[in-house]
Amino acid sequence: MRYDADPILATDQGAVRGLRQDNTVTFLNIPYAAAPVGAGRFAPPQPHEPWDGVRDATVPGPNAPQSERTLGTVDMSPYFGAGWSHGEDYLTVNVCKPAAPGKDLPVMVFVHGGGFVAGSTRSALYDGSAFARHGVVLVTLNYRLGIPGFLDLPGAPANRGLLDVVAALRWVRENIAAFGGDARNVTLFGQSAGATIVGGVLAMPQAAGLLRRAIVQSGSGTGAFTRQQAGRVTRAAAQALGVEPHADAFADIADEHLVEAAGHLAGIDLRTPTHYDPLAGLSPFSLVLDRQPATSVAAGLGADVDLLIGTTSEEGNLYLVPTGAHTTATAADVDAAAIRSHPQPMRLIEAYRTARPGASFGELRAAILGDAAFGAGSRALADAHAAHPRSRTYRYEFAWRSQAVGGDLGAAHTMELSFVFDRTHLSPLHGPYGLLGPTRPPADLASRVHGAWVRFARTGDPGWEAYTSERRTTMRIDDTWNQIDDPRCQERHAWN
Repeated sequence: MRYDADPILATDQGAVRGLRQDNTVTFLNIPYAAAPVGAGRFAPPQPHEPWDGVRDATVPGPNAPQSERTLGTVDMSPYFGAGWSHGEDYLTVNVCKPAAPGKDLPVMVFVHGGGFVAGSTRSALYDGSAFARHGVVLVTLNYRLGIPGFLDLPGAPANRGLLDVVAALRWVRENIAAFGGDARNVTLFGQSAGATIVGGVLAMPQAAGLLRRAIVQSGSGTGAFTRQQAGRVTRAAAQALGVEPHADAFADIADEHLVEAAGHLAGIDLRTPTHYDPLAGLSPFSLVLDRQPATSVAAGLGADVDLLIGTTSEEGNLYLVPTGAHTTATAADVDAAAIRSHPQPMRLIEAYRTARPGASFGELRAAILGDAAFGAGSRALADAHAAHPRSRTYRYEFAWRSQAVGGDLGAAHTMELSFVFDRTHLSPLHGPYGLLGPTRPPADLASRVHGAWVRFARTGDPGWEAYTSERRTTMRIDDTWNQIDDPRCQERHAWN
């Protein structure tokens, strides 16, 4: 690798020095908001103070407080990273740009996943070099997680992690021209919890004008909690910490204790007489909204933003296969998954049995789980967006199957990410317990997927027909790519 003189660029808060490496330049750990400390952890993001001189942006910075995350036998380190890297000033962005001078380049801003409790810009998958090599300015960001980011607390604004993402988008609008980016051509994209956040931004009036395009990878337009559901989590967190459920009572609690308490909140029953658990028990945190993002988008919010949205074919496998739960699943487990996630569980199970004759209990459970948490809500958001004549909506289904865990992992949740970032060469992704498994994917698949995402960011068209209310066109991405119509229509009816 060749390292030339490191460039210095000016931002509104001060100058930053990046790292030039071959044909890209990376700037790490640039603050977009003030450090969230003390009571400020439960306040809206605030402007960061300017700094004197040149800030070193060549080394990674801290990330949001979080516990280490594992999923059975599968190595998730490229996705979650190494856990919590301590430090207060973590509301930051990384920027990767082409080394050659340029201007008005398309900008892509990525929001990581991790169940609203984990993940960061330090994760190996999120290196932006491939985007920069193809003429894109790639921005990744940290945001508040867990209790500081998403616990619905009286005395504090809701969805503080979501507000962080909007603050980062404002930083992009004000500063990205210095990095060669076009503030008028910003694509916000995210995966899993990050994709649900992208849907939330799409539905926010306050975000109007901050993005031109959006990509929702395995998120949900119906994944928000009601106030009643969020209140159950708040009361449980307060009880675990021995304090009153109010922001003032949380202000003096150390981050370590907040992280520990968040780890005790799994398994809360969020079903109410009028609502089921929109995340099917996968996380005790989500956006907290009076109406779902898909409902807001149906009413017209985000209609002027191009949307690319999709899921993997076997989302639920990630949560069952690495722990062996897919092989031990029973009929009772299938019933429980349906009861937790749907108002008419027996009707739902029958629809899945009809669509998947011969499926095992584990396969049925995984399908119901994946559709409840990601598939149904993605379809709802796609339909809501496509209903507006001025909208451009595109759908995909990532179907390439990993042979990890004896060939059972398949097209699980997170599987598309290394292809989107063109990072399939990372060694931890390979082997019997790497996400991509022991068999190498097709040589050109990553470049094709990455190229479609770049093309969408540049033009608003990923390279296939649009998804409309009349024709629900979906690109099925596998060893070969096939354009199909509404691949899960039977399950769609079951969710209506």
